[in-house]
Amino acid sequence: MTPTDETGTTEARSETRQRPPDRRDRILDAAERMARRGGYHGFSFREVAAAVGVKSASVHHHFPTKEDLATELAARYTERFIAGLGEPGEAGAIGRVVAAYRSAIRDDDQMCLCGLFGAEIDALPAAVVGAVRCFYRANVDWAARALRGDDVEARAETLVAGLAGALLTARSLGDADMFDRVAERLVRAVV
Repeated sequence: MTPTDETGTTEARSETRQRPPDRRDRILDAAERMARRGGYHGFSFREVAAAVGVKSASVHHHFPTKEDLATELAARYTERFIAGLGEPGEAGAIGRVVAAYRSAIRDDDQMCLCGLFGAEIDALPAAVVGAVRCFYRANVDWAARALRGDDVEARAETLVAGLAGALLTARSLGDADMFDRVAERLVRAVV
């Protein structure tokens, strides 16, 4: 029997099932995994389609060009990254930004998407370059709002550049502990 409310109308059962990601999200997820391993040139529409289990035309339906796909990847990555940091005025803000960079190497065993794209910036289409720059600008702006005292902009730039560099170097050397050592010294220097 279907439950009814006090007016006698049938109410829909709301179960706590998570809706599976739609095709567009699955395409973005697959492309992000590949891009975080091989950069902008480390994936093709055919490879993304195969990973998702669709035809290449489906990828093109959602993203007419690779530039469109990579630009959306960087924008989505930025949005998620900054949202995951929370409010910069809350306690523990600097620790959260360090943890966000750390998670790329510790939890994901990958590079930061925009860090990898940033390393190949000269070979990227203009829209992707713009999206990568937005990531770093958003990081610096967030860190500047989290820091107190004098020269917050310069200290925020130092923090973000240092974390990004520590991630790249630690990943290159296969030494995740190096990231933690460098991040600890960096935070002491800028906070």
